[in-house]
Amino acid sequence: MKLFTKGLLLIAVPSVVELALLGVVFDTQERTAQAARWVDNSKQILYESSAIVDPLLRQAARVRTAMVTGDASLIDRQAVWVDLNDRLAKLDTLVAETPAQAERVRSMRRAIDAYREQSVAISQALHEGRSLRPYIALETGELPEQVAVFRDELAQFGAAASELDVERSTALGERRELQQRALIAAVFGSMLIWAATAFVFARGIGQRLEVLTDNAERLGSGRPLAAPLSGSDEIAALDNVLHQTDTRLREAEAGQEALKTELEARALELAAVNEELRQETQDNEMFIYSVSHDLRSPLVNLQGFSKELHVSCDELDGLVGQARLPENEARRMTQILDGDVRESLHYLRTAVARAATIIDALLRISRAGRLEYQWQRVSVGRAVAKVVDGLQGTIDQRAASITVRELPPAWGDPAAVEQIFSNLIGNALTFLDPARRGRIEIGALAPEPVDESEPRAVRMRTYYVRDNGLGIPAAYLSKVFRAFQRLHGDVASGEGIGLAVVRRTVERHGGRVWVESAEGAGSTFFVVLPEQPVRF
Repeated sequence: MKLFTKGLLLIAVPSVVELALLGVVFDTQERTAQAARWVDNSKQILYESSAIVDPLLRQAARVRTAMVTGDASLIDRQAVWVDLNDRLAKLDTLVAETPAQAERVRSMRRAIDAYREQSVAISQALHEGRSLRPYIALETGELPEQVAVFRDELAQFGAAASELDVERSTALGERRELQQRALIAAVFGSMLIWAATAFVFARGIGQRLEVLTDNAERLGSGRPLAAPLSGSDEIAALDNVLHQTDTRLREAEAGQEALKTELEARALELAAVNEELRQETQDNEMFIYSVSHDLRSPLVNLQGFSKELHVSCDELDGLVGQARLPENEARRMTQILDGDVRESLHYLRTAVARAATIIDALLRISRAGRLEYQWQRVSVGRAVAKVVDGLQGTIDQRAASITVRELPPAWGDPAAVEQIFSNLIGNALTFLDPARRGRIEIGALAPEPVDESEPRAVRMRTYYVRDNGLGIPAAYLSKVFRAFQRLHGDVASGEGIGLAVVRRTVERHGGRVWVESAEGAGSTFFVVLPEQPVRF
């Protein structure tokens, strides 16, 4: 039998019995509650019936007094009839399920209505000054005839209500006693049922679960497993899976050494590739440096020769003026010297200056990757203060405000860290929006959490330089850290390598740099630097 079927039986059988017991308990509770409601109904009927006669007797006394004194105002009180009508309506509602009592209430209502009509007639006679002799005969008894009828009906009603109240109170007591017995029987029955269920579970399933748990512990500790469980239920199937897993684990252990050897070989290959990549990067930087350095000498020669050619052109211009050539020839020579030759020299000197600037930029990028850093704990606050002091003239010229927040120390090279913030703050000043007062803020974010379980984990710190300048278009954000990428060329000159140098320097520190910007609103550059030595 499957474990699911066994579980259903262990749950279903006790649950059915439990539901039956609960049904008995609920039935007795409902019957007891109904009996209590009937008793409460009887008490209310007795109370209302005992209180209804007094207002009617007082009204009868007022009618007789009015007949003696001739004062009709004693009778003209509608509140009495409204009160009596409300009380009778409430009694009618309370005895709606007792036909005999309901009929008595209707008889009492007819008597009250008749007496009310008689009172109204007497009041009209008094107001009109007519004789009361026809009504005196109706008032000669101890009580008016209708009031006497009402009192007799009320007496019978009260006797029946009292008898019914006694019966209902007795029934309520019996129901409560039956309810207590049913509740006690349900509690003891439930305890017996679940005790039997627990016994069956412990004997049929609990022992097998203990064996399964023991095999799981053996599998976790690497010990041999006990004999497989018999049967076709889920516990036996799970135990079979544990045995299969044990077999596969032992097979995996057999191949682990070979895999470990292969991983070590791959690690050596990866280390060799990394070393080759490092060497290629170093060679590229050396090549850039060599090419840039070697190109400087030809450029210097070109600059010198272009100056000499310019001087020679000036001399030729003077000689042409002194030679007194014919007007056509003189004009032609002047056009050649002042037009073609001088314009060509101008373009040549501009190109040479541009090439010299590019070479200087390449040298700066090359040096950023080749400099030997002096690793130490760097006071970022002190480095930023030096940068701000050095740029104070530009700050005053731009009428910008600089806010420096608390800057925790970082691990790196002091000069390199100072260069990072010099480039970022200088860029922020350069690209401020002249249409509004410039604001620049330098600060640090809260430290990022570190996974202490990772042996190579290093706590990093994120710094930022925020401005309200011109901003960077979204399409340009992916290019901003590339070399020779210039934005807002009409605002500032340069070759566009400052941010490329920043990225190269930050990466050599084991960190990263990025920017968040909105065109027309400003930019925020984020720099992540380590707080402790980085294991490269």
